[in-house]
Amino acid sequence: MAMRWFNKPKSKDIWEEPIAWPIGDIEAAHRIRDICRAAEDIADKRQPAEAERCERAARAAMETAMKIGDDLLRDSAVRQIIGLCLITDNQRAARILFRAIRAPSIREEVLRDHPQLAQ
Repeated sequence: MAMRWFNKPKSKDIWEEPIAWPIGDIEAAHRIRDICRAAEDIADKRQPAEAERCERAARAAMETAMKIGDDLLRDSAVRQIIGLCLITDNQRAARILFRAIRAPSIREEVLRDHPQLAQ
């Protein structure tokens, strides 16, 4: 009986949980925020084994962001994903995502926070 918890299945990460589509833009933005926060906590540990988990998180967040219809809400969500990409040292993905931001105010905020994307 005491050994039962050793056989307990590992809980899924938030980005691995299925989404019951359709969800609204606000719910999608909340999900992206939650994914980025959870992945940033993992990335802060700086363990090489966790890099793949962070990449899967960023990929799931990007897939969700593509389905957001409101431009400003999507740009704000992409800004959070850019932050995750830079924490995990994925400069290439961050630059690609930066080019996808349309709102000038959000582009300026991203450049102020991450001047290396100006190149």
